[in-house]
Amino acid sequence: MNAQAPDAPEITDHLAGFLKAAGDPLRLQVLQVLGQNSFGVLELCDIMAMKQSGMSHHLKVLAQGGLVEKRREGNSIFYRRRLPQADSVEGALHGALLDELDDGHLDAGVAERLEQVQNQRAAQSRAFFARHAELDDQQELIADYGQYAEQALELLTRACPEGPDGKRALEIGPGDGQFLLELSTHFDTVLGLDNAEAMLERARQSLTVAKRKNVQLILGEWPASAPTLPTVDAVVLNMVLHHLPAPASAIGAAARQLNEGGTLLITDLCRHDQHWAHEACGDFWLGFEEADLVDWAGRAGLELQESQFLALRNGFQVQVRTFRKS
Repeated sequence: MNAQAPDAPEITDHLAGFLKAAGDPLRLQVLQVLGQNSFGVLELCDIMAMKQSGMSHHLKVLAQGGLVEKRREGNSIFYRRRLPQADSVEGALHGALLDELDDGHLDAGVAERLEQVQNQRAAQSRAFFARHAELDDQQELIADYGQYAEQALELLTRACPEGPDGKRALEIGPGDGQFLLELSTHFDTVLGLDNAEAMLERARQSLTVAKRKNVQLILGEWPASAPTLPTVDAVVLNMVLHHLPAPASAIGAAARQLNEGGTLLITDLCRHDQHWAHEACGDFWLGFEEADLVDWAGRAGLELQESQFLALRNGFQVQVRTFRKS
């Protein structure tokens, strides 16, 4: 008891800072919003309908309380929720708070403005890929398909060992359709969803040459198109998540699209600082922390199954991961 006594003021001060940061309705709403995605200050101002000075103050308090952190993406600063730290004084309390916030519903006005901001991001992504349908040269500077495809397929087939009979898979953002060809030999029915008609045409040509007739190509946004699609046994996100405006929402929608026992395969970049990828390749995010993917998937009801990490040229690293809906 006596040995721990000197630490008591430090512990109570720390908890007081945490509780102060969490003890405001608006700041709790900001944490709910950040559970959907990372946002810049101006985006949060739009979503919360408040001035930048006020939002900056609230973000400062949240950061001091250990509830948010910021990171640079190109020329912009984005805020994100800080993950609960199991070995910290407030770890359990922090986790319980986020669980409660994620189980609740956003204020209707906040939800509407959040959707508007995400739609603006999606429009920017669409415009980029409409202008740059041929991105192979730039993408190969980061990660060539052949460098990760074998590992991705191996993890997916291990997660779905029961064979293709009656099984359906969905690939989001299939590009030129190379992985769709692999999926078509392992699943009875395959869907490919992309927001660029030019990319779908390239995939269509690949499928025609290979005479694969069990693949359906669909033009649409993810996750906006999810309600129009059937549930599936596997969802594939190969080098797509870092292009999407709301990666946490994309993973949540993928989880809802899965049948019980279904598998989500994510192949994407680990966090990096090569900012040229924004302009050259249309990357919205500079990769992802490994813990973020696990946290987003866990909050969507998915359990991590396997992970592989591949070191690539030019300093990039790719993570290949499977998650199961239990």
